[in-house]
Amino acid sequence: MLSVLMLFLIPVGGGIPAGVLLARDKGLVWPVVAGLYLISDILLALAFEPVLRLLAWVAGKVPFLARLSSRMKAAMARSAEHMSGTGAGPISLVMISFGVDPMTGRATAMAAGHGFLMGWVFAIAGDMLYYGVIAVTTMHLNQYIGDPDTTMWIVLAAMLVVPMIIRAFRKPQRTEPQPEVR
Repeated sequence: MLSVLMLFLIPVGGGIPAGVLLARDKGLVWPVVAGLYLISDILLALAFEPVLRLLAWVAGKVPFLARLSSRMKAAMARSAEHMSGTGAGPISLVMISFGVDPMTGRATAMAAGHGFLMGWVFAIAGDMLYYGVIAVTTMHLNQYIGDPDTTMWIVLAAMLVVPMIIRAFRKPQRTEPQPEVR
């Protein structure tokens, strides 16, 4: 089980296909595997939160970084409002974590004023959804291919290429110019 957990700790989701296939080969049932992925997210939260807090503290002490932080918060709020129409609510925060990564989801939740617990709940919920999509895709694809290494490489390539294809075909949305934040 430790080897599966170690694969899940690889950043940016690259360990999901390999971890899921290794867990299957070791005879682990899916609730245990999902639990291991949840544990990896909790370990990430405990490791990343102090770094995030330190960056927020430093940004508040350096004038240039404070201005940059303020602009980033305003941009995130506009982006989240554009996505959901309601600001940085729970669904928007979960989807940011699903679409980017849990660290970005947590940073966005923090910028929206959510504390440690709820911020990580939203971030981990989005990441667990991402895990579910990749895990199910990996297992189903491996049924057809039959080779875990080939399956893993196909899923990893898809994880990189599919978002680029979606962005290329997505029509740019018109937005009204926003007043500059000073």
